[in-house]
Amino acid sequence: MNEQKNPRALRKLVSPYEKSDLQKSIWQIINTLVPFFLLWCLAYKSLSISYFLTLAISVVAAGFLVRTFIIFHDCCHYSFFKNRKANRILGTITGILTLHPFDHWAHDHSVHHATSSNLDKRGTGDIWVLTVQEYKEASTKTKIMYRLYRNPFVMFIIGPIYVFGMTNRFNRKGAKRKERMNTYVTNLGIFALAALLCWAIGWQNFLLVQVPIFLISGTLGIWMFYIQHTFEDSYFEEDKNWEYVKAAVEGSSFYKLPKVMQWLTGNIGFHHVHHLSPRVPNYKLEEVHNNTEPLQNVPTITLATSLKSLKFRLWDEEGKKFVGFNHLTAASNNQVSERLRSD
Repeated sequence: MNEQKNPRALRKLVSPYEKSDLQKSIWQIINTLVPFFLLWCLAYKSLSISYFLTLAISVVAAGFLVRTFIIFHDCCHYSFFKNRKANRILGTITGILTLHPFDHWAHDHSVHHATSSNLDKRGTGDIWVLTVQEYKEASTKTKIMYRLYRNPFVMFIIGPIYVFGMTNRFNRKGAKRKERMNTYVTNLGIFALAALLCWAIGWQNFLLVQVPIFLISGTLGIWMFYIQHTFEDSYFEEDKNWEYVKAAVEGSSFYKLPKVMQWLTGNIGFHHVHHLSPRVPNYKLEEVHNNTEPLQNVPTITLATSLKSLKFRLWDEEGKKFVGFNHLTAASNNQVSERLRSD
């Protein structure tokens, strides 16, 4: 693990993979967007047969929309193509399909990479996390809002609607003209595409197909982001003790998924590799993990064990781990027991 402790040595091992492969990028566009559009059409055609069949097809289509988002995500890191303009063009197009404005999201996501697991720099491009002490000292209103925010139904069902459908439609405060214009272009593209499909197949049919695909893919997307940084033995430090490499390889999980799900999610489960070097294209992440020995000893979670993360709500600074709200009750009971013993 010496390389892991030496940022330069570890980055040197990863740097050869930081170049995109045009042939692989083009093939990923084809094997992602073509099946997605075909599945969308098939879901529409299936409306005349059974809506249960439509929903089944929508689940698969949602998986390909998640894969489309990974292409968008790579474009935001300028890692999908060598040419920056090509990344911007494809990123804007895939942003329309996934309801994400390219420049706005790229800004927030770059801040997330630069501040991930830093307790003093939370709030942009990440999930709201409070420490145990912060929660104890918070107002009643903040506690209620935080508990609502951390409720699985709110986070994974209402969350996609609010974030992807609403907040993504507006520019952030302080956005420059280029970023504002990109948001307007994205919104116009979303509206034009939706209007065209409503005109072609009717607004009811459009909603019957698009809504489940949007909700399923949105839930999957937020779940992936949540699980990549919310696991028991994660990494959080104050700014003075925070280290980029440790935040990458200890504060980002290796989500070991079945091969089909790994493919549909664009290898983003190798999140420790991605945070260490965002310039590595998604189709090289597994290769980096397999060929870089220090990266094989990172926090690993599976589909089954990842479900345990649903109970994690607060970061325990003393124990250096995520805990649930029941930790507060247990701690309070322990304090009462100690007082009784002392009396």
